Amino acid sequence: MINIRPEKPADFPAIKTILQLAFAYDEHSDQTEDLLVERLRKSPAYIPELAMVAILEEKVAGHILLTKIDIVSDQGNTPSLALAPVSVHPDYQNRGFGGSLIKAAHQQAQQLGYGSIVLLGHADYYPRFGYKLCRDYGIELPFPAPAENCMVIELREGALTGINGMVKYAPAFFE
Repeated sequence: MINIRPEKPADFPAIKTILQLAFAYDEHSDQTEDLLVERLRKSPAYIPELAMVAILEEKVAGHILLTKIDIVSDQGNTPSLALAPVSVHPDYQNRGFGGSLIKAAHQQAQQLGYGSIVLLGHADYYPRFGYKLCRDYGIELPFPAPAENCMVIELREGALTGINGMVKYAPAFFE
């Protein structure tokens, strides 16, 4: 039975290992996701309730992190979240843990009042959870990336109505 809960400092070493293992052979990764998570934890973008782990048999099997971002347009800034990253230990991949983490994070983000989540990820994975192309909403990422990998989800119907512009990530993403 999988249990999903907010991460605790005691989980950090296991999370670091999972991030390193999960992205070790990912051709789209620079293999520094563990460092990104450490930087984001220290940043104002960090939301402790949206840094979650999947626990199986008292071991951390997976991790997800949602952090604060803004969608910046001529009309102003719209708060949103970035999903980066989600990871599952290789021993537990393809068993639904990633999906369970994503769904739990969506639910928690909704409860905290967030209306949307933006991500850069695998084009064939995230649409099954309701993610759509950013370009369909007029949302752009501040770096070059294939359009099929730039996605967004409305956590509340209409949350992105009339919202378009450039995603502004926390500086920790670029350090």
